Order: sequence, then C-alpha cells, then structure tokens
Amino acid sequence: MLELFTAPTPNGWKISIALEELGLPYQLHVLQLLKGEQKAPEYLKINPNGRIPALVDHDEGGRAIFESGAILMHLAEKTGKLLPQDAEGRSRAIQWLFWQVGGLGPMQGQANVFFRYLPEKIPLAIERYQGETRRHYEVMNTRLGEAPYLAGDEYSIADIACFPWVFGHFWAGVPLDGFDHLLDWKARLEQRPAVLKGLSIPPLPDLSKLQKAGQELVRP
Repeated sequence: MLELFTAPTPNGWKISIALEELGLPYQLHVLQLLKGEQKAPEYLKINPNGRIPALVDHDEGGRAIFESGAILMHLAEKTGKLLPQDAEGRSRAIQWLFWQVGGLGPMQGQANVFFRYLPEKIPLAIERYQGETRRHYEVMNTRLGEAPYLAGDEYSIADIACFPWVFGHFWAGVPLDGFDHLLDWKARLEQRPAVLKGLSIPPLPDLSKLQKAGQELVRP
C-alpha cells in the first residue's frame, strides 16, 4: 500500500498525476498548509523538510520518500513505467526532471510569491522571477519543437514534473503567447484522463474559474 501526503500545489499534483497514470492504489492524506500541518512532529518523521509531497511505500517496508523528483523516480522504477528503458532516453528524462526541480519550479514558485502573495509589490523581484519563468518556458518550447515529449517520443515523469507548473502559468502572471510547441504539449497532456484526475487530487475549489480569471489577468 502507498500513502500520499499532499496538498493542492504543483509539486503535490505531480505525484497524484503519476499515481493515476500508473493505476496504483493509494491512501490520501491532505495536509492543511496554512494550519502548519506539514510542520507537525509526526509528519517531520516522514519528511524532515516539512514540505509536501511525501510518500510512504508499505510494499517496501514502510519506506518514506520526500522530494517530488525522488518520489517520481521511485514510482517509475517501482513499476518500470514512465521512464524510458533505453539509456539515452532514461538519461534525457532524468535531466529534464532535475531541470524542473532545480530551475522551473523554484523560479516560478518565486514568481508566484512576489506576483500574488506579498502585500508589498516589489517590481524588480516580480520582473526577475517572471522573466526567469518565461525563459524556462522558452527552453521547453525549443525542446518540444524537436520531440513530442521532453525525453523524446515517450511520455515520462519529466513531462509529469513540468506539467503542473506550466498549467499554472497564469498564477505567476506569465502568458504562454508565442510558445506554440509548449501550448500543443500542454493541450495534449490536458486530454489525458489521468492528468485531469490527478489535478483534482486534492481538489482546489473553482480551479476552472481561477484558471479563466488568471488567463484574463495575463492576457496582453
């Protein structure tokens, strides 16, 4: 049995999407981040960093795994799916996975904070992190002009890692205008039932309305 500890954020949705794609049963634990449940002593035993997501794999002796990239790799290796079997494809998928956790996620996460959450707007910080987010989108767009998926011809954990961030581009105030290959990739992933199901676990109220409002906000 698997236990998923998560919340409705891009990093959380990575894992729920992967679990739905793989068809693995799991027990869901939704943490209330604003209440600080991710800092509770019992949770820190699972994830010492006090963040989400985290996974406990009872099929492997109750092994606790934290960090979304590590969880994605664990699930791919556990099932032999969502990670290319050839050395070159596997390497590409892992490189793009690391690129997301080390680049796209942190930059867009900071764009979210400075654009949405801070009561005092700091234009230089907003410009900096929105610009870096857009630069990362440009990198993805170029790659997706060469292949249908980030690792090549095969859908993988690299795509799953990046998708929730691109899906939430509006929350960072960064439009996708001009990124034709990225938009095509996004549209194809949004047609996957497991992706749609994963985005609803845990549910974020009025996500479609929020997305529409966000798109209006970033429209030129």
